[in-house]
Amino acid sequence: MKYNIFSCFITILFLQSTIACSQVKKLEAVEGVQNVIAKKNVMILTKDGIRLATDIYYPAQTGKAISDKLPILLQRTPYGKTTERYQSAIQSFTKRGYIVALQDLRGRYDSEGVFTKYSPFEASDGASTVEWLAQLPKSNGKVGMWGTSYGAHTQADAAKLNPNGLSAMVMNMGGMTNAWDHAVRQGGAFELGRELTWAFKQIPAEIKDPVVQAHFKKENINDWYSAWPFRKGLSPLSIAPNFEQYILEELTHTDYDDFWKKSGINWVEYYDQTADVPMVHVGGWYDIFLRGTIQNFQELKQRQSTPKWLIIGPWTHGGNHKTFAGDVDFGNSAAIPDFRTGYQLDWFDYLLKNKTIERLPKLPIQLFVMGTGDGSKTPEGKLNHGGYWLETAEWPLKEMEAISYYFHEDGLLNTSSPTEKEQATTFTFDPTNPVPTLGGNVSARVKDGGFDQRERPDFIGSKPPYLPLKSRADIVVFQTEPLEGAVQVIGPIKVRLYCSSSAVDTDFTIKLVDVYPPSEDFPSGFDLNLTDAIVRMSYRNGRKTRDLIEPHKIYDISIEPFPTANVFKKGHRIRVDISSSSFPRWDVNPNTGEPLGKHRKMIPADNTIYHSSAYPSHIILPIVPLKN
Repeated sequence: MKYNIFSCFITILFLQSTIACSQVKKLEAVEGVQNVIAKKNVMILTKDGIRLATDIYYPAQTGKAISDKLPILLQRTPYGKTTERYQSAIQSFTKRGYIVALQDLRGRYDSEGVFTKYSPFEASDGASTVEWLAQLPKSNGKVGMWGTSYGAHTQADAAKLNPNGLSAMVMNMGGMTNAWDHAVRQGGAFELGRELTWAFKQIPAEIKDPVVQAHFKKENINDWYSAWPFRKGLSPLSIAPNFEQYILEELTHTDYDDFWKKSGINWVEYYDQTADVPMVHVGGWYDIFLRGTIQNFQELKQRQSTPKWLIIGPWTHGGNHKTFAGDVDFGNSAAIPDFRTGYQLDWFDYLLKNKTIERLPKLPIQLFVMGTGDGSKTPEGKLNHGGYWLETAEWPLKEMEAISYYFHEDGLLNTSSPTEKEQATTFTFDPTNPVPTLGGNVSARVKDGGFDQRERPDFIGSKPPYLPLKSRADIVVFQTEPLEGAVQVIGPIKVRLYCSSSAVDTDFTIKLVDVYPPSEDFPSGFDLNLTDAIVRMSYRNGRKTRDLIEPHKIYDISIEPFPTANVFKKGHRIRVDISSSSFPRWDVNPNTGEPLGKHRKMIPADNTIYHSSAYPSHIILPIVPLKN
């Protein structure tokens, strides 16, 4: 009984101090925005005593907040709540009859504390914020959350504690299932390009000295890739120790243990305790969080009673409003021009106000299938790859058939199992000369999307004379004959690879490519990357414990690229590229077996792909019949 009384007393003190923080803020007009008044820098107290700066915007008439009790739309952000990126949302959301709350994350901008990326504090901070906002006098008790990327992660974090008041979520390209599986690491490799470039971009906000800040901004991330792996105190990251610490932890903490099970970087471990509220999961075929977007939808839909939706377009990270991804255009229907404002508002009108919205999907899954364009060059110089939207109730699609395409001698790819008794292809992987990343599911300052797989000056690691990647000796190419009819691929992809290496550890990468034949607009054709993946051989058996390999022993491994949806048209080829690097997307394996992220030397490795009757390496494609 004493414990209960004491707990109640502490709770009352917490609520009183939190309310007191907000009461000192007065409503004020918002410059440049009509019919909106706001309380700026309301300091919401967390359970451990940190105060989080929150701006709250109210719809107004004649300078006064309207009297109706309204739902609240919340976004928690590391990018600065007062930046230009949120101004259109404030205007649109309040005009439609919502209170808008924007909050700086712990340790960022006006909030107290120390920031670390994917902090385990975010779940508690987010849940406390939701519950506090739901109790505002002008709130109707319903809080919806919205946001892209980090703005989606913070939604997932809050939902893991099932806060009172949380009523709907529109998660755009974020909310990863498990950072070991994608976005921070993949297949044992480190997502170098994404994590390092994000840190370089965000560190200036951590630097208080303007002279030091100006100097840091002059650092070119491209110059520092050659110095990888970083060592503590010996790189520009050391200027922001909190950033340096999490980067080095992600790099060197390679086994899947409690480090990767923390709430800020893991949802798999918390599905069963997640708030059961309507959720819209939005992803892109070229988004780095695609795998998690699909898995979160599937897992939560299975476990929960409220409706869930999955929407995937032909987009890069945050590119919902664009018709293109990289150098590839998909037509006007591919874009949702008002995604950041009107489209998300339509979802909240439906979920929080029970309004009928005609343009929202009628079935729970909406997918854009790429590849029905004519292959011409657009006025902007991009490949007209085209595509169309489809709606379905199931993922994978009910009519999907998993078809194996086998690797053969002389680089042939077809559905016949190999009959040769001893066939293999060996290439030398030199970690000092890695294959450059040319698009794909990346983000930050590494170019993402679809590109002709040919080196060029504006891609990191590309070198003169800028030849096609297929010409490299360290890339093994398997491709079909020109297709006699169109082949539609929609769904998950799996590669079964029989392989060996002269080293005690190495990597194998897989890339699926749609090969356009030569045309007047593209005389050398166009090798369009669709999806790729990596496996570090020391993690071939899963993510729990590193296990080096025995040189020259043949291993049977599985590699799972992100799913895709694409029509390979008549006359095209389906191609699979196999290599051992994609830099700077993933860190390069030194092949030495040294502790990952701490190596001091690199050695070449002779890596072998087997494609014989005994070792029939192949890719399994999800084939869906084309409808007339």
